[in-house]
Amino acid sequence: MGTTRENGSLYVNIENNIATIEFGHPASNSFVSELLERLANSFKELSANTSVHLIILKSEGERAFCAGASFEELVAVSTLEEGKTFFSGFAKVINAMRVCKQPIIGRVQGKTVGGGVGLVAACDYVYATEAASIKLSELSIGIGPFVIAPAVERKIGKVGLAELSLAPTEWKNAYWAKEKGLYAQVFETITEMDKELDFHSQSLAKYNPEALIQMKKILWEGTSNWDSLLLQRAEITGELALSKATKMALDKFKK
Repeated sequence: MGTTRENGSLYVNIENNIATIEFGHPASNSFVSELLERLANSFKELSANTSVHLIILKSEGERAFCAGASFEELVAVSTLEEGKTFFSGFAKVINAMRVCKQPIIGRVQGKTVGGGVGLVAACDYVYATEAASIKLSELSIGIGPFVIAPAVERKIGKVGLAELSLAPTEWKNAYWAKEKGLYAQVFETITEMDKELDFHSQSLAKYNPEALIQMKKILWEGTSNWDSLLLQRAEITGELALSKATKMALDKFKK
């Protein structure tokens, strides 16, 4: 059973030089701003922990991996500053993952939307199940996946990003994501995925930690401008969130 907390939950466990971060939210593991801040801080703290050689990112339950940003918070955005702050949440997490010293392995058990796709793209190696379809639905509500686009494009290329973002109501299956490079491996069941994930992570954590750190640096070469770039994208998205077209689109999704 997943968390019932309105602000979500986040737990960090460290064992055998492996840190596991597990997040959850009753709304399909979506992210409120507070939870995003906690996640970014967790990556920063773990990055400074020399006893941690590897990090696993996962979410609660057996269904959705992440439904993206909180819809309720998005609807409540009423000023440019609020919009920039809201959309900078995923920017800060992605940047924290980018500069984190240790490699990050993603565990994706189910569907992933919007900002959740950005989190997956910011992982260095990703395990997924056949149920782990992805979608970038932002254009359908009048905004765009601008903040996460650099991370997604880094993994699947500009053509893949176009296929996802310009078909905002279409789900792409797990094998499409693997073919494009977002997922490293896809399994039929969660049990099979977890078995291989456990074996692989235990093996990686035994390797020279300095070698892992250097490998991580190489994987992220050429992204040093992301601190400013992603925040600029957050401001652009915040402006669009206040537009009449977006407000009208969001009204259709309100309960």
